[in-house]
This record gives sequence, C-alpha cells and structure tokens, in this order.
Amino acid sequence: MFFVIKRKTLLFFFGALLAIAAAAILIRLPAAPAMSPVHRAARTVVIDAGHGGEDGGAVALSGAVESQINLAIAKKLDALLQLIGEDTQMIRTEDVSVHSANAQTLREKKVSDLKNRAAAVNAVPDAVLISVHQNSLPSVPGVHGAQVFYADTPKSSDIAVCVQQALNQTINTGHGKREKQIEPTIYLMKNVSCPAILVECGFLSNPQETERLQQASHQKKLAVSIAAGFLAADREG
Repeated sequence: MFFVIKRKTLLFFFGALLAIAAAAILIRLPAAPAMSPVHRAARTVVIDAGHGGEDGGAVALSGAVESQINLAIAKKLDALLQLIGEDTQMIRTEDVSVHSANAQTLREKKVSDLKNRAAAVNAVPDAVLISVHQNSLPSVPGVHGAQVFYADTPKSSDIAVCVQQALNQTINTGHGKREKQIEPTIYLMKNVSCPAILVECGFLSNPQETERLQQASHQKKLAVSIAAGFLAADREG
C-alpha cells in the first residue's frame, strides 16, 4: 500500500510540473518555432546547486542555510528538465562540498570546490550551465526578488533575458528586475566556456522571502520559471 501511495504522489508531482511548465511556456512567453530534435539532443544542461557541506553560503536570521535551499530548487529543476526531454547533469545531489580529498582548511576546500565545479562543467560537451544561488543584503532587509546574472560567453545573455522575463512574470510580479552580466570576480562563471547563467532566487536577508524560499511550492514555482525561460531562449534563438 505504501508503494502505491508513493508512486501516485510521484506521478502527480511530475504531472503537475509538466502542466505548469507547459502553461508558462505557451501562455506567458512569446511563441516561436520549436528547436530541432538534433540540436536539443546535442546539449546537456549542467545544474549547479551553489555551495554545500561546510560552505553553507548565506545564512538567514532564522538559521535557514543557502546550500540546502539551492539543492532543493536544483533538484526540482533537474526533475522538470528531464521530464520534458532535456539531458541534465547535476554538480552535486547532496549537501556536500565537491572539493578534492587533499584540501584540508576551509579556504583550501572552497578553492578546490570551485575549481572542481568549473572543471566538471567544461568536461561536458555542448554544456549549458544553470547555477542556483540565494542572495543576501542584510543592510536593506526589505529587498527581495529573483535576478539572473550571465557569464561573458556566447548565448549566455540571451538565456538570461528569457529566464529573467519568466521570473518577473511569476516571482517578481510588480517588482521586475533586470538581468546583468556577472562580476568578473565570480570564479565559476569566469572559468566556464559554455553558455552560463547564475540565478539568485531570492534574498535570505528578507524574512518573508526566506520563509517562501523554504516552501516546496515556491521552490517548484522557481524551477518552472527557470525552465520556461530557458526553453523560451531556444524558441527565440
């Protein structure tokens, strides 16, 4: 009996994601010719859940840790993209660092982790990188919303425009943000050669947004919005 209930729940979960994604793509975003199967089959979407393990990233006043929220959203995005036929690869699937075994200090582990992430992305042929993060600005706790940053690589800005548009329509309603080229100090985005975007899904310095970011329903909404924007970039490109 437990297995049947679990399976029904899983099917409902994926069905709901597919329905929401279809609605987001067909209704909210401009129609355009679909990408050819040959082009789609050639690429792999690499999903990076930022931070992990000892490096938890930003921490909210409530104690919510960025690395765990990043992973929850990244897993939902991965499931959704696989469901609609994309080849995907996740940098991490658990709340762990991806540093090498010889790294000892926290600093060494962080440096090793970033280098290993960049190497993992660059090792994937025809990769597209989507890195999931959370923002924080404690000095202005009222700031909220999702924003997309893009690497200085071909097609990155095109993807960022579409993903930001989708996020503005679903997450940032009434308070739209603009996509931006990422600062050259961000190691991962500076050292990958493929199209790459980094999505700051919200602000952990905002208590109300932090609460939403921990809710599975909001995480699904973010995953659907990112996926819809990503696919819209294909249709427009």
